[in-house]
Parts: sequence; structure tokens; C-alpha cells
Amino acid sequence: MHTLFTRVFGLVQVLVLALGIGWAQAGEAEDQAALDRLFAQLRVASDAAAAHAIDQQIWMLWTSPSDPTLAGRMREVLAARGIGDLTGGIRLLDELVTDYPDYAEAWNQRATLYYMVGRYDDSIADCARVLALEPRHFGALSGRSLMYLQQGRRDLALKDMATAVAIHPYLSERQLFPELGEPATRI
Repeated sequence: MHTLFTRVFGLVQVLVLALGIGWAQAGEAEDQAALDRLFAQLRVASDAAAAHAIDQQIWMLWTSPSDPTLAGRMREVLAARGIGDLTGGIRLLDELVTDYPDYAEAWNQRATLYYMVGRYDDSIADCARVLALEPRHFGALSGRSLMYLQQGRRDLALKDMATAVAIHPYLSERQLFPELGEPATRI
């Protein structure tokens, strides 16, 4: 009887795990579809206010993943950042990128914190990882562009900013690059 109970209990655990993985994957697919729609809308936004409303939805999806465990850990990171605990945030993100190496926003948040503590080379490396995972990440592109600009590497800065504004035409950082012109307003 005990072995039958153990087998049944084990099968139930496997089923619950499989269903959980299936639900998480379904949530990820829905998030990806939502991101695709939002990026399409962002590219043709009629003005800065419309673009900002869309980019806020994108940031919400990036920072609030469907996986409940990952979402909880990300909330801890954002809380640490919010109270100015940059070292603690970096520590949490070190663990997060180890456990979830394909989660682009963990790399982006760590790049941001590295930037905030003056670790520009580490930040630039993490931006590269973000962009390998999510090439449309206008935050990583514009952030890396600003670091390149600070390092006197204007050619690389311009390249990243041009890519970023092709994705998000109303990024405020584009003003640092007059050669990019102003975004075209759409009617």
C-alpha cells in the first residue's frame, strides 16, 4: 500500500510540474505576442506621449515575467534598487542571471546597476547579453550608447542610438545625436 501511495503521489507531482511548466510556457508565449504587438505600435507611434504609453507597457512585460518565482525574484531586485541598495541588487541579479540565463531583463537590470556604480565595462558586457536575447531592447541600446558617448566612442554610440530610435522613435536620448534628426510625426 505504501509503495502504491508513493507511486501515485510521485505521478501527481510530475503532473503538477508538467502543468506548471505548460502554464508558464503559455504565459511566455502570450507575453511574446503582446511584446510583438507593442513593438509594432511603438515603431509607428504618432507622438511622444503615445510612444511613452506603449513603452511603459513594454517595460511592465519585461519586468513582470509570467513565471511566478521569477516575478517574485524580480520584485526583490526592483525593491533593492528602489531603496538604493545597489550592491544588494547586483548580488540578487548575479543569482538571477545564473538561474535564469535567458531572461533578458535580469541582464538589463544588472547592466543598469553596474552603470550606477561606475562599472561601465561590466555594464556594456551585460548590455550585449541583453541584446543577444532581445535585440529590440531599446533600454539596453540607449544605455550602452550613453556609456559609449561618455567613453568618447561616438561612432559606436551613434550606431546604438540609431538602432534604438528605429525601434523607439521618441527616445529622449536621441537629442544627444542631432544627426539623427527629429522623429517624424504621424497623422
